Amino acid sequence: MPTYDYKCPNCDHRFVARHGFNDHPPVCPNCGYADVTRVITKAPAVAGGIMTHAGDSRASSKEQLKDKWAEETPKLRKKLVEKLGEDTVRKNAPSLFNNSD
Repeated sequence: MPTYDYKCPNCDHRFVARHGFNDHPPVCPNCGYADVTRVITKAPAVAGGIMTHAGDSRASSKEQLKDKWAEETPKLRKKLVEKLGEDTVRKNAPSLFNNSD
């Protein structure tokens, strides 16, 4: 079962409860108030493309970062050229064309 974070508007007590998706929120364990508010603490992150880490972790080597940049730059350049035109991209993002043209 998933866990949910709640805050009681009556006494400002924050607590975590484990219950099913369709179950009603629990009452506040501190004061017994029934109309507690669910608190969204974080959203799941789904990374892809340039947002993924190069190498095995966040502590990537310089070579791994260069390889990642070389892999993702043509994809990014293509998307930008399709949306903005090549002249605009060359003018505003010349680093996307360095060492490749």
